[in-house]
Amino acid sequence: MRFKTICFRSGRMRALVSRFARYGECGTDRAVPMRPMNPAIERSCMKTLLLKKDEVRQLIGMAEIIGAVEEAYKGFNSDQVEQPDYIGIDLPSPRGEIDFKLGYYKANEVISMKASSGGFIDNPTAHGVPNGMATILLFDARSGALICIMDGSLILGLRTGAAGAVSVMALARKNARRITSIGTGNQARMQIRAINEIMKIEEIHAWDSNPDTVSKYKTDIESEFGIPVIMANSKKEAVEQADILITTTRGKGSLVEADWVKPGTHIVAIGTDQQGKQELDPELFRNAKVVVDSIAQCAEKGETWHPLNKNIIARDDIHGEIGEVLLGRKPGRESDDEITIFDSTGMAIQDNTTASKIYQNAIANNVGTFFQFFE
Repeated sequence: MRFKTICFRSGRMRALVSRFARYGECGTDRAVPMRPMNPAIERSCMKTLLLKKDEVRQLIGMAEIIGAVEEAYKGFNSDQVEQPDYIGIDLPSPRGEIDFKLGYYKANEVISMKASSGGFIDNPTAHGVPNGMATILLFDARSGALICIMDGSLILGLRTGAAGAVSVMALARKNARRITSIGTGNQARMQIRAINEIMKIEEIHAWDSNPDTVSKYKTDIESEFGIPVIMANSKKEAVEQADILITTTRGKGSLVEADWVKPGTHIVAIGTDQQGKQELDPELFRNAKVVVDSIAQCAEKGETWHPLNKNIIARDDIHGEIGEVLLGRKPGRESDDEITIFDSTGMAIQDNTTASKIYQNAIANNVGTFFQFFE
């Protein structure tokens, strides 16, 4: 097996990343590590690995994804990442959106590109495909070669759930036990799956604009985790119970009012990743500790844009990026009475580290199919 080890140190961070071989054995479709070969032979044997959704599912668990997302945040704040601004296309008819995110992680020499879609509610009946999909491409940064194509629909949901869990580790009270979920769709479930990995959840209070969706959420969560789910009669009733408040909607206006949120609450704001979306009352930001995944993104397209636009806070009032907190450069929660907000717009580097881990696991376990992309 050929591999390369890369070490870097920044603050309290020390990351050790092993890079596995990226190409199949010449003349075979088996996902095996590459043996040493000269550059000419390497180019002639270059292959691309294809991973289907079921294969991706078997290659990684939530605990590994939480680690990959934490690594992504630290790498982002350690000069290990290049990622241009992502592009989002809003399609009014049929109602939906497609986002494109590109990132380069220097530590593993991988460039990732993800295309993700959502909101196409007629897809299952009209086209026979899901209403949300994603595809991830991985490129070898040494050569620019396409090394992997994988279904990204699971990764998108899982790494976003993991982001919430990482923020809980960094910013929630240590004695937090009750979660409120505003929105009860797929991402709301992912948040519970991730947070359940890192803390004990005693009960969940849930609200959604669709009562049938809440009922299904209650059945699914109680069956999967044995955690009691209380279906709230109103948003206010649900929010007032929260130690940790999760918002995962496609809201276009304020869903959570500032005076509903009790001291000590940690808010995981997931739904807003484009201008025009909104879940939180901008007044919430006035006295809260605001931590974001990327200041550049959140100030432009995230939940944080709304209080900035209304001059409720200034850019300097943003406490920092989550990677800075994880690296110990900035403090996390400093009292049990603080209201903390994690504004997550999602970053390409999260896709990169998660997909790279899946790719490495596929190579190690001979999963997937290689095909000859380059003649």
